[in-house]
Amino acid sequence: MYTLRQIFESFRFAWKALRSNILRTVLSLLGVTIGIFAIIAVLTFVDSLEKNIKDSLNFIGTNVIYVDKWPWLADNGEYRWWDFWRRPNSSYNEYKFLEENLKHSSHIAIYSDKGNVVVKRNSNSIGSVRLIGGSENYEYIYTINIEFGRYLTADEQSAGRNVGIIGYEIAQALFPGEDPLGKMVKIKNVKFMVVGIMKKEGQSFMGFSSNDYNVIVPYNSFRRLYHTGTGHWEELESSIGIKGFDTDIGLVELENEVRGIMRVRRGLRPGEKDNFAINRPEALANVIGNLFDAVGIAGWIIGGFSILVGGFGIANIMFVSVKERTPIIGLQKSLGAKNYFIMFQFLFEAIFLSLIGGLAGLFLVYLITFIPLGSLVVTLTIKNIVLGLGVSTVIGLVSGVVPAALAARLDPVIAIRAS
Repeated sequence: MYTLRQIFESFRFAWKALRSNILRTVLSLLGVTIGIFAIIAVLTFVDSLEKNIKDSLNFIGTNVIYVDKWPWLADNGEYRWWDFWRRPNSSYNEYKFLEENLKHSSHIAIYSDKGNVVVKRNSNSIGSVRLIGGSENYEYIYTINIEFGRYLTADEQSAGRNVGIIGYEIAQALFPGEDPLGKMVKIKNVKFMVVGIMKKEGQSFMGFSSNDYNVIVPYNSFRRLYHTGTGHWEELESSIGIKGFDTDIGLVELENEVRGIMRVRRGLRPGEKDNFAINRPEALANVIGNLFDAVGIAGWIIGGFSILVGGFGIANIMFVSVKERTPIIGLQKSLGAKNYFIMFQFLFEAIFLSLIGGLAGLFLVYLITFIPLGSLVVTLTIKNIVLGLGVSTVIGLVSGVVPAALAARLDPVIAIRAS
């Protein structure tokens, strides 16, 4: 109890010293405020950008690999398009072959799409629509949020029935004030019955088209409207999406299994290169993460200079404070105050000073989150708040330890005479 009481008294002395020198306190914490603001602001923007971009990429699914003609990323910094364009497209027969032979997948689907499609209903029409033909299990590869109606049934998928799910904006354009369910729309003069309406999503941060302007129909229905195949230049490309189990090991096993089965299916010899690409969304996420890590380091460097200046400012103020209070220190030590009691006073004062500066910097970052930045949502996370307070505490501790030690070692007789 005695030790705790002395620590509390140290806090009280430190707080009284800060209140008695308001101007000096404010000037000395400016460097820390600017430094914490610079670091946390950059980290907050980096985290927010990364989150918004990754949320924008959610449409490509999670724990999924894709068998495509084209790879998403360059191989060792070189994108060999002259090799890739000769590759055959993923085909329906390959999709069925994979479906029959894969053991490490939970769902598999093939899909294709066509942009700038016009959808009509009576005298109303809407252009720039993305028409998607998806097989069974497509809804497990991509997240499809149905607001009204239902998703396509297995019978509709296998039989290639003329039914479809429309996006929110398409429903608003073609059926103003009406219920679209059970009614017909025309695509390339072919009638499709609306069985579902997707929830409104709005435009993503990176400008990717959302489901608001999409129409989803069975893959076999899509193939009657547009040619899909293995490689003719007039044919639309298809992609095979394969969802694995929720473990990294499971996805690695799935990728190896898919590569082996595809090589067998396409008759590739052991020495031949793959004539298909296996793409994983995690690869895009890693590229984005590495990019933002570099930006975060730049933020630490910029803010570090300000914090360094702030730390020297706090140390200088603490040396002045020790000199001003030398007689009081001598009096306290003559009355029995321990060295750690004197030391704690100045350490706590330095930490308080730095923490106040850090809180001010965090408050400025918090105010930035209210500035409208279009589709970018900026959020100050608990992680960054704790980081800002932690850095402030460390700076205060480092800046105050030498002045505090100097004060604790003062001889009481010499200190009293200093008055």
